[in-house]
Amino acid sequence: MSQNNEILQNARSRALGQGLPYAGVVTPSEAWTLLQSLPNVQLVDVRTHAEWQFVGVVPGAEMIEWKTYPTMANNPHFLVQLKAAVDPEAVVMFLCRTGVRSHDAAILAAEHGYTAAMNILEGFEGDKDAQSHRGSKNGWQAAGLPWTQG
Repeated sequence: MSQNNEILQNARSRALGQGLPYAGVVTPSEAWTLLQSLPNVQLVDVRTHAEWQFVGVVPGAEMIEWKTYPTMANNPHFLVQLKAAVDPEAVVMFLCRTGVRSHDAAILAAEHGYTAAMNILEGFEGDKDAQSHRGSKNGWQAAGLPWTQG
């Protein structure tokens, strides 16, 4: 079995095991592997403009706010923006700060025909460490995956 197939099967098993309505759940490292090797895959970063600018971004990610800064109101145009940017047939992996907004985005995408919608566990910054700082315990940054400062 190829590494991609193994990742996709594990992602699906995690989602089924948790009773999730979308296709899968991947770790940041698994998401990076899929981004590098699958032809029809897209990472959608659903954090806010402020987070992209001040915290950092994954190169090549599609950036669509789930909630808008500073009010953190739901983005009423999210689905329209997603449909304009991402093919519903693509493997689409959602990323946020810790995996909560991306979970919600994956649910909405799955409800609207994205059959390979996935959530990236731990998010970009991950959980807080003992000093209440993010970015070192788990998540995209802590995994040492590519990102750039805004």
